[in-house]
Amino acid sequence: MRFFRQSLIGIFLAALTFGLLIYAGQIVRDAFETRMANQSAKPPARERVFTVNVVTAETVDIAPLLESFGEIRSRRTLEVRASASGRVIELSDAFEDGGNVQTGDVLLQIDPADAQAALDRARTDLADAEAEIRDADRMIVLARDEVAAAEEQAELRERAYRRQVDLAGRGVGTSASVEASELSASAARQAVLSSRQAFAQAEARVDQAQTQRQRAAIALSEAARALADTTVTAPFDGTLSAADLVQGRLVTANEKLADLIDPDELEVSFRLSTAQYARLLDADGRLIEAPVEVTLVVAGIDLIATGTITRARAAVGEGQTGRVVFARLDRAPGFKPGDFVTIRASEPTVREVVRLPASTYQGTGNVLVVNGDNRLETLDVTLVRRQGNDILVRGEDLDGQNVVTARSPLLSSGISVRMLRPEGTQEDLSEMLELSEERRARLVAFIEANTRMPAEAKARVLARLNEPSVPAQMVARIESQMGS
Repeated sequence: MRFFRQSLIGIFLAALTFGLLIYAGQIVRDAFETRMANQSAKPPARERVFTVNVVTAETVDIAPLLESFGEIRSRRTLEVRASASGRVIELSDAFEDGGNVQTGDVLLQIDPADAQAALDRARTDLADAEAEIRDADRMIVLARDEVAAAEEQAELRERAYRRQVDLAGRGVGTSASVEASELSASAARQAVLSSRQAFAQAEARVDQAQTQRQRAAIALSEAARALADTTVTAPFDGTLSAADLVQGRLVTANEKLADLIDPDELEVSFRLSTAQYARLLDADGRLIEAPVEVTLVVAGIDLIATGTITRARAAVGEGQTGRVVFARLDRAPGFKPGDFVTIRASEPTVREVVRLPASTYQGTGNVLVVNGDNRLETLDVTLVRRQGNDILVRGEDLDGQNVVTARSPLLSSGISVRMLRPEGTQEDLSEMLELSEERRARLVAFIEANTRMPAEAKARVLARLNEPSVPAQMVARIESQMGS
């Protein structure tokens, strides 16, 4: 028993000793790791470098384009209406929707029988009036002769009366003879008055005959015009629209038969805002004759015509805003009235402005530029005009600056960046770097750990990283990904 007890005590002491040794070894290891951790130098923090797209600001003179939408219309449009009522007895072959007619072409003929009869009656009435004038002229000649004869007769009677008075004064004649001569002279004077009255009536008859002739001539002219109205002709070269008529149909006076449109005299009407309209005014407030370009997209093919702004509508219109402007087109083959088109008008030239993408501004009143240290700075600018996806701005010292085209919340003043040009070439593409072994190892480890990169691309990048000189742009791109 004594041996068994001593054996157990020895085993216990040996186990206790072994446990203490293990505990002491763990304390020494922890102390060594703590010392090593305190003595090891931390790698310096790397500044994140962003890659940004930039454009070079250039000060130029630009004529801004004002874009709007409008409708094509014809400057000469005529409603073809029937001037007389009746039955259509003749119809032109071109009298159809889309038919082309020339000036003076007969479009339709209305039955002229009634108008011809009225014209014949008017001619007969005119002939009667002319005959009446000739008869009145003859009568006035006779009346003039009668007046002359009566005056001559009255003068003879007056001399006979004076002779009887003279004889009676000498005691030769009798009182009865004097009275008879006096009565004869008085009757002769009465005859002169009657002749003059007849002459006046003859003159009045001439006047009435001339008036009657004028009335007959007016009636003849009206009858001829009514006869001419039975024939409808084209007043100018054009194309018929909305023609709906057949031969034999009865038409009424002033009935609309078709529309005649001149396809060569086209203009476009479009609406502008008041601010846009104000930019098209000169110093005297008159609308300038700005050139315009009209575009019509038809099945992927652009029909383009040019023109000039001519006028603006006098009134705004109830419930509307802006201004309606009209531009006359020069030559517009393929365009038709009613086409919905896009209009681009050239505004007056704006001097010394910089054209930039609209994403560079974002309404902040400044843009981000890259300075000589490849760091971002803000530069105040003044917005002059918007042009689609671009803006026109002015700014002090803006000319020649590298402006960031796309701003984000991550970009602000002082951030280090790497510039990319819009042509796809980097500013430092030709720059090569000699990497330290530590830096090269970090880059290689990052590429090898990237599971999203295709195997071929990974092998190509690793091959470039193992070369003595590595493109700076490649290094910057990998380090920017490591920083993110």
